Amino acid sequence: MVKTLSSLFILCFSFIVVWGQKNETLLTIDTTKISLDEFERIYKKNNSNLYSDNDKKSPKEYLELFINFKLKVIEAQNLKMDTSSAFINELSTYRKELAEPYLTDINFEQELDRKMYDRMLQEVNASHILFMLDKNASPEKEKEVLQKALKVRQEILDGKDFNEASVEYSEDPSAKTNKGNLGYFSAFTMVAPFEDAAYTTPVGQVSEPVRSSFGYHLIKVHEKRKNRGEIKVAHIMKMFPRSGLTESVKKHLKSEIDSIYNLLESGGNFSELAKKLSDDKRSGQQGGEMPWFSAGRMLPAFSNPAFAIQNIGDYTKPVETPYGFHIIKKMDEKPVASFEELQPEIEARIKKDPLRSTSSKKAFVEKLKKEYGYQENFGPVRSLKTGTKPENTSMVLFTIDDREFTFELLDDYLAEKNIKNSTYGDYMEEWTEYEITKLENSKLEEKYPEFRYLMKEYHDGILLFNISEKKIWNFAAKDTAGLEKYYSDNQKKYSWEERFKGYIILCNDKFTREEADKYFAAGMTDEEISDLINAEEKRITITKGAWEKGNNPVVDYYVWNGAEPQDFNTETTFIRGDKIPPEPKNMDEARGLYISDYQDYLEEEWIKSLKKKYKIKVNKKLLKKIQGV
Repeated sequence: MVKTLSSLFILCFSFIVVWGQKNETLLTIDTTKISLDEFERIYKKNNSNLYSDNDKKSPKEYLELFINFKLKVIEAQNLKMDTSSAFINELSTYRKELAEPYLTDINFEQELDRKMYDRMLQEVNASHILFMLDKNASPEKEKEVLQKALKVRQEILDGKDFNEASVEYSEDPSAKTNKGNLGYFSAFTMVAPFEDAAYTTPVGQVSEPVRSSFGYHLIKVHEKRKNRGEIKVAHIMKMFPRSGLTESVKKHLKSEIDSIYNLLESGGNFSELAKKLSDDKRSGQQGGEMPWFSAGRMLPAFSNPAFAIQNIGDYTKPVETPYGFHIIKKMDEKPVASFEELQPEIEARIKKDPLRSTSSKKAFVEKLKKEYGYQENFGPVRSLKTGTKPENTSMVLFTIDDREFTFELLDDYLAEKNIKNSTYGDYMEEWTEYEITKLENSKLEEKYPEFRYLMKEYHDGILLFNISEKKIWNFAAKDTAGLEKYYSDNQKKYSWEERFKGYIILCNDKFTREEADKYFAAGMTDEEISDLINAEEKRITITKGAWEKGNNPVVDYYVWNGAEPQDFNTETTFIRGDKIPPEPKNMDEARGLYISDYQDYLEEEWIKSLKKKYKIKVNKKLLKKIQGV
């Protein structure tokens, strides 16, 4: 017994010591104190699951970034930016969304976990037709849309093609291009009612109308297959412009991706080519490597060829997606993890989605009643007509968590809802549920540290965005004089390498080439030549510009003895112009870069002024105890 008490004392004492350290002040900025626990949470969160391990920072390194972040937030608070109605409304909306899973009794039964895991082992290929309907629609509107969905379903059962019906009836904007097909997906990809129907509808059949928060869906299941897990790939991309994608531009980009493919086939290093030539600059910095993904997480145009690669290290021929041309290399693969490994993740995802829970709101309220010592006294007013006052309007109808809820509160609740011609007893359960949920909602920060920290992070994040927008981003864009001076002081920062400046000319035939050569020799402008030769039909395309080595395979071929582009004809494609030596980029050519740098400069100066304005104190002994990730 003595030994047991001693062990318990040691355990409790250890907990108190650790808890005390977690709440010890690590950083003080003027009067604001930041605990070790708050810093550790943010440090670990922002240094885990990074794109590259090289981006990870030590606690000491990260503290500098954290101090800069906190200085901006404190400055925003001192400027009363957290008192604006826009800020208060945005934070309130976020809290409401974040609170939803905490105000539902989620039942984590093994059966539900297992069901979701079994779904994760399978992928479903399905199409749908959406009949949009607000989740708060009137009963009349609900019935009208349901009848429309049933009518269309009958047309399909009578022989109408589902794809044609989707194009004709679906209110999903993507249906016009994909004919309603959603490709392959697995568990947790779709909203719960849609997913339930997709997994329970037999292959080849059309579901009954399914109600989701978007409206009613008709779902046709095309195929079900084993989930192929996740793969890791690298890619080299030539990106389509967001606007102005002409056949000429597309043909040019296809020529560039073909040229890169030829370099790979000739023994070129995939990683180095991705760094140098890929238009996806984020992945390009990592040699083209992308995060792990499953088939349902990517566009079919990308995931299908990626998953079709047989061996690690192999790569595809150029493939086209709506975003550009890609060469995809398989880096690694892994199957769906075991149930034991995935169960914590499954439970967390169920918790975030009350629609997947098997528990009701009533069960949630009943649990709170037990937790908080609920007692009621509805007898005296249960049969009273609404609007009728008892002798004692201050009587307590129920207590929970040592808080009293009186008849006056019930009467206010019904008045706010404009409820008349009924009895108080008809609304006791509804009112009790409302008040108990409201009470629990007010205690979330106190009960759940994770909720409290998420709210704190979002609060600070909004302030950081708002003050950065005011002090840096908007200011830099409007400060023309400051930007011009910054450019004048740093105009050699961005320079062109040696370039070819002139024209790339593409002719329909050899005769047109000879005609163009003659006009160029006569000193005519490109506009004059183009107008003259294309007077009756388009026979020539002249592209004017300046290209560095590696920017264009045609220029590379003629100017820097590069590889001959695929499907290239020297008799009809040629260039005119000259090489020009390296030179600084002017303001217009590098405006985006200089604006970005000017913003960085303004931020650096701002941080310096904030560090002079606010006193900063760091507990260095406590900082040394923090373990790096």
